[in-house]
Amino acid sequence: MSALRVGTRGSALAMAQARQVADSLGRASGLDVELVTVTTSGDTATGSLSRLGGTGVFTGALREALLREEIDVAVHSLKDLPTAPHADIALAAVPRRADARDALCARDARTLDALPEGARVGTGSPRRIAQLLAVRPDLDVVDIRGNIDTRLGRVLDDPDRTDDATPPREAPARGREERRLDAVVLAAAGLDRLDRADAASQRFELSDWPTAPGQGALAIEARRQRDASPAGRALAEALAALDHATTRAEVAAERAVLAGLEAGCAAPLGATALIEDGLLFVTATVYAPDGAARLTSSHAASIDGRGRSALLEAAEDASQRVVDELLDGGPAALAPLGGAPR
Repeated sequence: MSALRVGTRGSALAMAQARQVADSLGRASGLDVELVTVTTSGDTATGSLSRLGGTGVFTGALREALLREEIDVAVHSLKDLPTAPHADIALAAVPRRADARDALCARDARTLDALPEGARVGTGSPRRIAQLLAVRPDLDVVDIRGNIDTRLGRVLDDPDRTDDATPPREAPARGREERRLDAVVLAAAGLDRLDRADAASQRFELSDWPTAPGQGALAIEARRQRDASPAGRALAEALAALDHATTRAEVAAERAVLAGLEAGCAAPLGATALIEDGLLFVTATVYAPDGAARLTSSHAASIDGRGRSALLEAAEDASQRVVDELLDGGPAALAPLGGAPR
């Protein structure tokens, strides 16, 4: 291993996240580090994210590069990672989570309540659509894609900004007006990592506005068959040092709810886990797509013992009780889920 190769998508946010991980791994291992960009199917597809075929659209190509030994580790946004374990790839580290909340970025720094009637709010997330309509059914919620700067550009800067090389001023005037939005909803962690925190006019509290399982956390994957050389051992030690036990347990609980309900990226589901006072709390909410109804469950489990295994056992206990209660409530009647009422 002449240099540690860190695989990442090529978006500005993905590169910022990967650089953060690369710097940490380089310091901990003493190895030289280089970033390797990989294009995923989610980067090239043009359709709505909720219709692209489920989880994995942003991770599959990185995993393939890992298995072909073109990279040594892959960095993902953890919320993009499929919940099913991979036979040949391990979730080697979950660094300390950043802000897990969603943020509203609105014209004139307005809050959600202060948006004008019929305001146009952009998001590509079925969960966020349901949450917005639950609070403000009058809103015109627009399905959007694009990187953070592109989405913010439709609100705060030039509504003609695009991700491609087409000169924006060539678009018809009506098309430019249709691109204009009053607000967008984005992950707070992404704004923070790109130094765009000032664009947020409101950060929604998780108690009222649960977010995607794993939001705000990063996932570092590596091959299960590890390199036994001194460099390989240095990498393994660096990954272990970067892994944050509390974050791993919290996101494990949230993702267990996602897996237990057999919910994909098209499901309007929010989940939040928190460790406090020797307890691991898990709350999850399934929304009707139009926000008109919801089903919520919340449970806690005692952390009996010390260490990662005790944390993960509590995560499994609490999340399973949340899943059981939600399934008993018939969530498939509200939203597209694989799990059926029992």
